Amino acid sequence: MKILITGATGLVGTALVANLETEHQLVIVSRNPLVARQKLGIHHEYLPSLDGLTDLNGIDAVINLAGEPIVGKRWSEMQKQVICRSRWDITSRLASLIKASTTPPSCFISGSAIGYYGGQDETLLDEDATPVEEFSHYICAEWERRALIAQSSNTRVCIIRTGVVLAANGGALAKMLPAFRLGLGGPIANGRQGMSWIHLSDLVELILFLLSHKQAHGIYNATAPYPVSNAEFARSLGKVLQRPAILPAPAFMLKLLFGEMAELLIEGQYVIPSKAMNEGFRFQFPKLEQALADLF
Repeated sequence: MKILITGATGLVGTALVANLETEHQLVIVSRNPLVARQKLGIHHEYLPSLDGLTDLNGIDAVINLAGEPIVGKRWSEMQKQVICRSRWDITSRLASLIKASTTPPSCFISGSAIGYYGGQDETLLDEDATPVEEFSHYICAEWERRALIAQSSNTRVCIIRTGVVLAANGGALAKMLPAFRLGLGGPIANGRQGMSWIHLSDLVELILFLLSHKQAHGIYNATAPYPVSNAEFARSLGKVLQRPAILPAPAFMLKLLFGEMAELLIEGQYVIPSKAMNEGFRFQFPKLEQALADLF
């Protein structure tokens, strides 16, 4: 297959490219093709943008992972716009190119996040759950709406609502590990908020599953089947690292440090991947301690 990928130099994209490159021809869209080529290899086709394209004829599938990190900076009004536009604009452009194609890609896999659901206390949430309307939902709902425009009898669209991605060398764990290794880790706020996580390998395998299963379409929660509380996550990480994990991070301190963005840390969701499992996907790392043991 000839597959166009955006966001290929990120944590998930890099792992995905490594899994696809031996069997597929990849077209990688990156604002800095030179850096992307150094990171991902010289044997792919690189585009600096989608500008100049009038269609996606000749492309068999599109995987859209682009987006400004949502926890990268404090949420000023300007940063909120950057977060939204970095997701929405490229998704709209891809959908328009697919619609303009006479032989469009047969599959469009587009990113989203479990932030779609908003803070939901301890309720278990599958793909049909009713969301709470807050900024994270606003980002994701519009992101998904724009992707679904590409859907037709010729193109199936799969939306992946991704949870906290666990990897040994990047992502959320990279930010947590220094404190935990010093014995300074612990739960955030009251620790009861849900952490819906997924091992990087399982996320890559889920994307490959959606790519290859021609009946797959619609919304998929990209989370492991056993979400945990933040306190349980801290205990498990401390156990695997053989460090205490008892020092809490008070909610008021996080709000002072991060402003509105602290909602992502203080609130949470218990999300389950009902649709993927019902369609036959099986997780290699369904439980947290399995995943952490594999990574460390």
